[in-house]
Amino acid sequence: CITIKINLCFPSIPYSLKTLSIDGHFDFEQVEHAAKDFGNRYSYLPLAVLYPKSVSDIATTVNHVWQIGGGSELKVAARGHGHSLQGQAQAHRGVVINMESLKGLKMQVHTGNFPYVDVSGGELWINILRESLKHGLAPKSWTDYLHLTVGGTLSNAGISGQAFWHGPQISNVYQLEVVTGKGEVVNCSEKQNSDLFYSVLGGLGQFGIITRARISLEPAPEMVKWIRMVYTDFATFTRDQEKLISGQSTFDYVEGFVIINRTGLLNNWRSSFNPQDPLQASQFKSDGRTLFCLELAKYFNHEDMVLANQEIKTSLSQLNHIPSTLFISEVPYMEFLDRVHISEIKLRSRGLWEVPHPWLNLFIPKSKIHSFAQEVFGNILTDTSSGPILIYPVNKSKWDNRTSVVIPEEDVFYLVAFLSSAVPSSTGNDGLEQILIRNKRILDFCEIAGLGVKQYLPHFSTQGEWKSHFGPHWEAFIRRKSTYDPSAILAPGQRIFQKPIAYS
Repeated sequence: CITIKINLCFPSIPYSLKTLSIDGHFDFEQVEHAAKDFGNRYSYLPLAVLYPKSVSDIATTVNHVWQIGGGSELKVAARGHGHSLQGQAQAHRGVVINMESLKGLKMQVHTGNFPYVDVSGGELWINILRESLKHGLAPKSWTDYLHLTVGGTLSNAGISGQAFWHGPQISNVYQLEVVTGKGEVVNCSEKQNSDLFYSVLGGLGQFGIITRARISLEPAPEMVKWIRMVYTDFATFTRDQEKLISGQSTFDYVEGFVIINRTGLLNNWRSSFNPQDPLQASQFKSDGRTLFCLELAKYFNHEDMVLANQEIKTSLSQLNHIPSTLFISEVPYMEFLDRVHISEIKLRSRGLWEVPHPWLNLFIPKSKIHSFAQEVFGNILTDTSSGPILIYPVNKSKWDNRTSVVIPEEDVFYLVAFLSSAVPSSTGNDGLEQILIRNKRILDFCEIAGLGVKQYLPHFSTQGEWKSHFGPHWEAFIRRKSTYDPSAILAPGQRIFQKPIAYS
């Protein structure tokens, strides 16, 4: 009888949405695009897509769904640029809010001793960079890919090579405006409604929809010395990485990645460098070994070039890379930060962007990184990888433990990201099924070996898995969820106690 009641009530829901007084509009017909995301593995068709013109449109819609009650099974998901991996920004037979259409707030850059920018939750980071650079300023912390929305990355953490110094993006936010699961519009910060503020940051979209954010800025450099070098020994590689993130580092950005079973260095890992003497690279052969590449960046202005070069030379002399593999390029700050977009354009031209992306992102305690590498890079991944493998350490002291994001307990931990792209219809090692099998082998090893690994951009299917993920933070998570989204209407993706997780 319950099933019959729900099904009978469902057709009335679109009509009730049509009666709402909003500045934007609902689309009940052209909704297929909202059933896709970057992961390209899940497709949940919504009933409607909201194109809000104001925060009030979002609040009105969410409050309306909340008033309907949980019996309708109607869920709401905020969709930014659609870069989620496993359907988290979709809403099966629910409402998807197109956050990029939220144009009510004009971006405003505030200069002074503590500069910041006020932006819409649906604004792209690349646009924030362009606007703030007009004032000689820029955000402190980034993701590697800038064509993502503010609300999307702040719902996760937002990390890149600057995180060792500035922390993730969620550590560089002064204030948020949030629409809670009740449809209430709340301003929050460290001192105002702080529980909601820290709940939302890294909260996977479970406590509210970020409609505005105040982002910390700093003086922007003009140029970047972009440096890469190669190691054959993992212990030496990690020792140098950990040295670079401790104390007063010369460099502003530290990342690394793994090169599986390549025969030489004339490949994509340094394609953006164009060294004057390519023979230098061809003289080094990996002989099929797994290699580890260290990537560094030093920011500077033109008048400081001599000093920057001296600091770089001194710092590099203390590292233990293979000398012949050192490449240094000099590029504008904007070009360095937007470097991944260049690869996107190339992949799109070859039809290789909109393919399945079964990514696996892990936080691994420093004390366990060698055990992890020995098994994963020595036994599980022995063939050419199906995408970049990032690996770099960060300092826990730069992460605020009041936020919802879950990280290992040690003072230093590593991000290891397997950014795979599956070849459609392939049944080989580059096919979706085989990549998923490898991902499961990696996760199973971490569990059996008790490495204390936490997933970044987590995705689980049972309450028990989520409870294990949050560990001692589970009860706080549940309390916050019941406070800000009591009917659990903020949705999709896989489920926490049969309620989905939403973020984009």
